[in-house]
Amino acid sequence: MKAAIFLEPGRIEIDDKPVPGVGANDALIRITTTTICGTDVHILKGEYPVEKGLTVGHEPVGVIEKLGSAVEGYEEGQRVIAGAICPNFNSYAAQDGAASQDGSYLIAGGACGSHGFKATAGWRFGNLIDGTQAEYVLVPDAAANLAPIPDGLTDEQVLMCPDIMSTGFKGAENANIRIGDTVVIFAQGPIGLCATAGARLLGATTIIAVDGNDERLGIAEKLGADVTLNFKNCDVVDEVMKLTGGRGVDSAIEALGLQSTFESAMKVIRPGGTLSSLGVYSSDLSVPLAAFAAGLGDHRINTALCPGGKGRMRRLMNVISADRLDLGVLVTHEYPLENIVEAYDLFANQRDGVLKIAIKP
Repeated sequence: MKAAIFLEPGRIEIDDKPVPGVGANDALIRITTTTICGTDVHILKGEYPVEKGLTVGHEPVGVIEKLGSAVEGYEEGQRVIAGAICPNFNSYAAQDGAASQDGSYLIAGGACGSHGFKATAGWRFGNLIDGTQAEYVLVPDAAANLAPIPDGLTDEQVLMCPDIMSTGFKGAENANIRIGDTVVIFAQGPIGLCATAGARLLGATTIIAVDGNDERLGIAEKLGADVTLNFKNCDVVDEVMKLTGGRGVDSAIEALGLQSTFESAMKVIRPGGTLSSLGVYSSDLSVPLAAFAAGLGDHRINTALCPGGKGRMRRLMNVISADRLDLGVLVTHEYPLENIVEAYDLFANQRDGVLKIAIKP
């Protein structure tokens, strides 16, 4: 089969690999659509370490080609997705309700930033095992991780569910949003846009979207933003404080992974408010002392990894089936798998208004 393989920092190329064999608890999925994530770009640049020769990608939409002997409740030929995070649900953390977690955060010999460790949690596709930017992918613990696609939904409609939608919604859920709240979301990339949509569904009545791209801010308005702020044209912290009468927002969601956006989010939350962090950070973070009220402000800082599992995927697809949200607008480009190097160049350099790319084997 053809697969996009990590060779070295700066090089992901298409190459041939054997079609995986299927164990008793596995399912072999023929990929019909997948996509490129910002995390894949971190891998391409060498900012997140993976083994040479690994197939990258973690957002599968496809058809069951072959089922393991112990997998029940599914059938070959069925259209399915699997979460980008696919834990086996046997770890203490997963059984205590953290559905994205699967064992240790640390792997000896890994490297991440300057700390000498590699965060893995339940992220296996394109991290610990071969991923989804290929003609086939092997889904481990398939009975726990596969979710059937409802009739009538296209690949593009459900493509955001395995990662982007699940992550963005988790950011909104972690923000402790209540009906009538004021929420600000920093960065309106695909994940930030999904966090904006999630905040609206959870009942926030004033949603402030922040970005430097007016086109993305326009999409944010369609997904539920009441106010949009282009950080190139204003001091965002000042504007948010004016909009809230000096009180600050109930919740701030940080969806970029930079010190500057983290600090801004910290500065605009009210006493007792919540900062929900979705960014993947590549260096140490500092908490601004004044904004943190020296630890006396009753603030909450919640981090999140994309929740996985078939239950999560079912709920997300229910939102789409019920016409509560259409994320097909985020799929701006389409490329065949054999041209994925060109697609990476487009996505990594954010040209031509790209948000998400449908990759078709």
